[in-house]
Amino acid sequence: MSLIDKLLGKPISIREREKESLSVWTGVSVLGLDAIASTGYGPEACLTILLPLGVGGLRYFPVILILIVVKLWTLYLSYRQIAAAYPEGGGAYVVATDNLGIYPGIISATMLLLDYLLNVCVAISAGVGAVVSAVPVLHPYILPICLVVLTSLTFLNLRGVRQPGLAFIIPLIVFVIFMSAIFIIGLIKVWQSGGNPEPVAPLPSIPPANATVSTWLLLAAFANAATALTGIEAVSNGVPLFRKPTVPNAQKTLTVIMLVLGSFLLCIAYLCPAYHIGAMDERQPGYQTILSQIVEAVGGHGFFYYITLASIFIVLTYSAQTSFADFPRVCRLLAEDGFLPPYFANRGRRLVFSNGIVFLSIISGLLLIAFRGVTDALIPLFAVGAFGAFLFSQAGMVKHWLRKKGRGYRIKLTYNAIGAITTAIALVIIVVAKFMDGAWMTIIFIPALMLLLTSIKRHYQKVAQVVEHPLELQTRKMHPPS
Repeated sequence: MSLIDKLLGKPISIREREKESLSVWTGVSVLGLDAIASTGYGPEACLTILLPLGVGGLRYFPVILILIVVKLWTLYLSYRQIAAAYPEGGGAYVVATDNLGIYPGIISATMLLLDYLLNVCVAISAGVGAVVSAVPVLHPYILPICLVVLTSLTFLNLRGVRQPGLAFIIPLIVFVIFMSAIFIIGLIKVWQSGGNPEPVAPLPSIPPANATVSTWLLLAAFANAATALTGIEAVSNGVPLFRKPTVPNAQKTLTVIMLVLGSFLLCIAYLCPAYHIGAMDERQPGYQTILSQIVEAVGGHGFFYYITLASIFIVLTYSAQTSFADFPRVCRLLAEDGFLPPYFANRGRRLVFSNGIVFLSIISGLLLIAFRGVTDALIPLFAVGAFGAFLFSQAGMVKHWLRKKGRGYRIKLTYNAIGAITTAIALVIIVVAKFMDGAWMTIIFIPALMLLLTSIKRHYQKVAQVVEHPLELQTRKMHPPS
């Protein structure tokens, strides 16, 4: 067996494609890690904004997360319909292009690519933050650990789409079971104590307030909390990855993801104020994530703590897997439409789009190096990309139902219309509230990406003209029209 076979596995023929398809449970671990793991950084990003309010900021935290869960429900209803209406996958890009036109499609594609790219950086950084919480001595090595994780993810995905599903399903189950146990025990303790539970282990104190509450601050907190919804679109982008019947399996996977994410967010919203748990500065020694603090407060700092933190680390860190599954597929669709070089549409030896995987890995690695593994500054841009894609997909579905109509279309139209309106409101809040913190970069990045994609399209159109009509073009050059 050659070295390449040992690293990436033996080549798979197209006839064996069905063996690489996803079940509901492997689908959750391949396409749902991003959404489920966002419980580790979305609520924390919200609490970071509320930190200047001291303990008083915790009273606003549950309201913000409840609004996020309501938004999650509207997205769930919308993406169930997108999976059924567009079983070939592609999500926002396909929906926007089909219903709104090529330029809205390109805008949504750039936002999707940006979302998936930044998800890799934010997810790995958040996961490594969980490690540093449990093992503070590793704090100086945040960047090297991030790069090791990125490399392992790259090789795992080059081995085929099913391999990550099998690799992550056990850590995901451990994460869900252990965190569910922590949440249930924590809720019981809160109720038994009349709302004033005593933490098993001492927790870091929340700094005193140095600011007063304002509408602007609350909007900024909501904008940060909205990152908890990133990744919910991944299933609709990857419907063809599932076993037959593909659409029902995709919808069941989306339901599992929504239930786990929604219930975890509500539990965090309840327990953080009860135990007086706030966010901490990741750059400072002694840093602990809010999930680490919740586990410590409820279960102490023993064996259970380290097992739970290990599962949090794996799920958070490897939630970048969602990007590795969907980023290459969006690149493939763009390549088939001429907006990217054709090699992005070629399947590799393990029936995955290897060039997209390698490209994603390289760019993500450069970003991690640039930010030294601490990617908090990327969160505003991350949220804009995600909600921009949400908006175009749902607006596209509104036009889809108006055009197609059919049985029960009014209810479906209502779901997508509500989703589009609420997403538009959330996107405006995110852009306005986080503009100076990094959201301004969308003004540069999104038009620049669109210009790049359209330039590539024009280049290949010219190449196609030369190939199809070489003599005619040569004659035009020799005898230009007067």
